[in-house]
Amino acid sequence: MRAGRPWMAAVGATVPMSSNAPLTPEAPPGHPALLAQITADLAGGADPTALLRRFLPQMVAVCGAEAGVMRVLSADGRGFELVADQGLPPDLRLLEMAVEADCGVCGAVAGSLEVAWSDAGNACARRHPHPFLAAPGRRVLAVPLAHRGRVLGVCSLFFGPGGDVSAQVMALLKTLGEVVGLALHGARMEAQALQTAVMAERQMMAAEVHDAIAQTLSFAKMRLPLLAAAVDGGDREGARRYIGDLRSAVGQAHGDLRNVLSHLREPIDAPDLRHVLEAGRRALREQAAVALEVRDDAPELQLPPPQAHQVQRIVQEALTNIARHAGARHAWLSIERHGCELEIRVDDDGRGLPDRPPGTDERHYGLDIMRQRAALLGGDIEIARRQEGGTCVRLHFPVDGMPS
Repeated sequence: MRAGRPWMAAVGATVPMSSNAPLTPEAPPGHPALLAQITADLAGGADPTALLRRFLPQMVAVCGAEAGVMRVLSADGRGFELVADQGLPPDLRLLEMAVEADCGVCGAVAGSLEVAWSDAGNACARRHPHPFLAAPGRRVLAVPLAHRGRVLGVCSLFFGPGGDVSAQVMALLKTLGEVVGLALHGARMEAQALQTAVMAERQMMAAEVHDAIAQTLSFAKMRLPLLAAAVDGGDREGARRYIGDLRSAVGQAHGDLRNVLSHLREPIDAPDLRHVLEAGRRALREQAAVALEVRDDAPELQLPPPQAHQVQRIVQEALTNIARHAGARHAWLSIERHGCELEIRVDDDGRGLPDRPPGTDERHYGLDIMRQRAALLGGDIEIARRQEGGTCVRLHFPVDGMPS
């Protein structure tokens, strides 16, 4: 059984799987091997729609039908889409690729959740007056594939005049609908979980690109006017220094980009928070002539790598914002532990936050990413103006069970 698919256990427990007899068109109606094999395959991880395609011919044979179709609920829930057919004329298959959710007997079983018949003059023939559907005495048996009161698909079996099934087969079809409905539900939950994971990965990638590359390129951008001024002023030594800074920044951006493209993995020798603080202190002094004072009241605390990564990125973004936007002369960073909570605070004496609403400039995009990272830590971040002037960034998150 595959990991991450708990619904399979429920599928496997739906019916006993004691019969492994081969399935043949000559198998008597209600043969338990059909349901047992379908249940076993679903519990083993088979894709529900692929399984429907494989077993539909055997279902048609077991029920004595002339043809059959399998439909699943569309992504928008407004109709049913054809995923398998057996015995339909090729030109009719094209017409039956999609039907409305309330159409005919399919719509009826979607509302009643019960296996139901549609006799002569059925809605299928009225929708598509095809000779196969309009044949005298044509009957359609619809089986809902449902889970917890919601139909996720329909199996329609087409019979000729006088076609019927026994009570034993009707019970088999109802149980089969419940088993496949559960599997379809599980598959949809997996698809939704995958979509959520993909969205989270995209947001994380955007945050990594912003944190790792945008900051470095911003530093390079700040060096360009200084380089131009040095060239215009004939300051060869200064020009060489700024060119060295640009070369270093481009190299770092290239390395960071390769790291992002390598599934966002941190380098093996990734620095800890204290190294990040020291690097931030130097960067503030060199880039913006800001003096950073650090007070660490929890020097022995070592965060797990996932937490340390998020904290490093938040601190880097806060320090970068001071260098790029604050116009400050001094900044202060403190690390304090209050019981099971860690607080990291970054203050500056600059011009403070702008009055424009969040999301209207690059700085606010960075602040939004900081908030997302704080949420990943299970904590919160407060960004506000200081009464004395400037900005205060206060991050707090739980550190339960970590040694002081």
